[in-house]
Amino acid sequence: MESGSSSEGFGKGKERPKGRQKPGPWPAQIEPFVPLTDHNPKELKSWAKRTGFNPNFSGDTTVSSIDERDPDERTEAPVAAAAPAAGGGGLDLEKGLGRRGEALTKRAEIEPILGTRRTRTENRGIEINPVPRTNDDVENLDFNDDERRVEKDKKRIGVELVVRLKDEMRRIREEHPVRANNDGLNVNVRGNGGPAVAPVAVDEDWKKDEKKGGREVEIDMFSESPEPEQPSTYRPGGLRCGITDNPGLAALIFYGLQHYLSLAGSLVFIPLIIVPAMGGTDEDTANVISTTLLVSGVTTILHTFFGTRLPLVQGSSFVYLAPALVIINSEEFRNLSQNKFKHIMRELQGAIIVGSVFQTILGYGGLMSLLLRLINPVVVAPTVATIGLAFFSYGFPQAGTCVEISIPLILLILIFTLYLRRISFFGNHVFLIYAVPLGVVIVWAYAFFLTAGGAFNYKGCSPNIPSSNILLDACRRHVDTMKHCRTDVSNALKTAAWVRVPYPFQWGSPTFNFKTSFIMVIVSLVASVDSVGSYHATSIQVNLRPPTPGIVSRGIGLEGVSSILAGLWGTGTGSTTLTENIHTVDVTKMASRKALQLGAALLILFSFVGKIGALLASIPLALAASVLCFTWALIVALGLSTMQYTQTASSRNMIIVGFTLFISLSIPAYFQQYEPSSSLILPSYFVPYAAGSNGPVHTGSKGLNFALNALLSLNMVVALLVAFVLDNTVPGSWQERGVYIWSDSRAPDLDPSFLGPYLLPEKIRRYFGWAKCVGS
Repeated sequence: MESGSSSEGFGKGKERPKGRQKPGPWPAQIEPFVPLTDHNPKELKSWAKRTGFNPNFSGDTTVSSIDERDPDERTEAPVAAAAPAAGGGGLDLEKGLGRRGEALTKRAEIEPILGTRRTRTENRGIEINPVPRTNDDVENLDFNDDERRVEKDKKRIGVELVVRLKDEMRRIREEHPVRANNDGLNVNVRGNGGPAVAPVAVDEDWKKDEKKGGREVEIDMFSESPEPEQPSTYRPGGLRCGITDNPGLAALIFYGLQHYLSLAGSLVFIPLIIVPAMGGTDEDTANVISTTLLVSGVTTILHTFFGTRLPLVQGSSFVYLAPALVIINSEEFRNLSQNKFKHIMRELQGAIIVGSVFQTILGYGGLMSLLLRLINPVVVAPTVATIGLAFFSYGFPQAGTCVEISIPLILLILIFTLYLRRISFFGNHVFLIYAVPLGVVIVWAYAFFLTAGGAFNYKGCSPNIPSSNILLDACRRHVDTMKHCRTDVSNALKTAAWVRVPYPFQWGSPTFNFKTSFIMVIVSLVASVDSVGSYHATSIQVNLRPPTPGIVSRGIGLEGVSSILAGLWGTGTGSTTLTENIHTVDVTKMASRKALQLGAALLILFSFVGKIGALLASIPLALAASVLCFTWALIVALGLSTMQYTQTASSRNMIIVGFTLFISLSIPAYFQQYEPSSSLILPSYFVPYAAGSNGPVHTGSKGLNFALNALLSLNMVVALLVAFVLDNTVPGSWQERGVYIWSDSRAPDLDPSFLGPYLLPEKIRRYFGWAKCVGS
């Protein structure tokens, strides 16, 4: 309302609209909560203490929308009180009233000196300021303005401001009150990327004064026109395809293939590392890759139906790679000459099955719901980061065996993902989404021309002769370069069958050992923590509320079942949620479950074509190691990004995360310094994984010695242990630690409709009544 409205009121020839009371007399001027001149800092502090305003809070205060609850309910809504964070008061987010994923449209700013509250939109920069009125203004207050003023208000974003004036109540107690609808405001508080919602409601002191005086003064500032609706094609967060959308068969095929191509490095490169280390042939590598594709497709479909139902690809996880290398390099397997690959694979199968049974019980037994109370972003961030850091001694040392192709590939991927990431064709950021497959194809073709041109030919040397049989010293020096650079070294493409169906126990019956099974039980716990971070991050990206503990437990339980299938079929590692899903959903803006299911079905079909697995197995090792250098670095970044849900500027969090990262690298280095006692010389990049047999721990049990030495040589295990203990023993507010996002599932504003995409289909839900976790 403008001060010049005295001539536009309910004057001549105008009828007062029904349903609105005639405003009563007003005081000459309503003073702000802080005087306009000579403001007293003590009054400002008193106002901040009463309202919970914290200027040091690490985030923005934004207004999301007008509360649509019943007016009577809004009047009695709880106060969004200030919960003191580390070092000062802040908005109380511990009651679970805040959830990530709400639309952020308006921003409220407090001007304590002028005593005004200013509202503006983020995109338009329009401001609405409460204007003090005189007696004449109020006497002629018109709630039904003419068309000119209505059109002017339409240009503004309608935000209903409620101003409670405690001091003025006593002055006008004898006069008629002006009452308007008391619609609360929804306030979103973003703590470094994690918004929350809390209603601003009536102060308790005001309630007491109202009971005593029976009067209340509220000013209703409104606009006549709501914000224009978004077109039907609009997707919050910029998603091109929502989680329940069905854009058509052609689009589903495109989106599904796009999703899996962007994860190609994570899906197929693990067998290229472990199978040669196990003594397997090129044909064995091709068969393991085909098996990995099959298990990934099946478990992804299972997860979209029975797990969290988020658009997450399941596959061979890097969480299991380091412990697999520790078992592969154990002393008992180093000197095996016959059937070494099958012996080690059966040992891995048995260990993975035992660890997966534990993970299944952890999920479906409801234990994960209890554990989530102790697992927060400060625990997850360093744990996931060290999964990628664990391979720093393998990455470039392996890629450096052929710098002619590894360095160009690393540079090409960086150029695609950083310098060309904004270039799009038909709305698709091709270079960003397909950075890995494009880079591999280009450099692979480059390596093929180098091989055909004789760049890796050395007189009298053959890459097919084992190093132990090479007599010439000159050839022995070049043999690694030839094996890692040449594109014609692998004969998998020549020997592989066109059709081959992977089947359970294809490598023989699994063998079970206490020492290896104990290692995988602990590793399955680390994999569960990794998946918790992926669930929460992905839910935010697809504009859903974070999953409740029950949904998380259901997902962890199904991941245990998925890893059991991986153990039965023999992929060499467990099957769990790939951390890289977070990056893929972010760059593709594709979250359709149907597209993921169709892509998984195609993956299953590809696994039956033996030549596809053989083609992937013929990728030069230096090329694979170069891609993994980028992939592992991405995992480190994704892990640390989890800290956005906490107060990252908190000294408590910085010390915990920093110390955890350092000590998780230092303690394993101490265990890895013990030299292998075997006469067989290990490659330098495998020496860190030989600590299980040679570590400093000595107890009465040889198997326990191996298990403890192996676990303490794994960076991610040490990181989880240290971060878990520190985060749960060092005092810190829920807001500071990010607990309100991760573990509060009974928030008063939790609308069951928001959990719809997580719910199991009704026909399936009835069969899961025995599980303690399948509730929403």
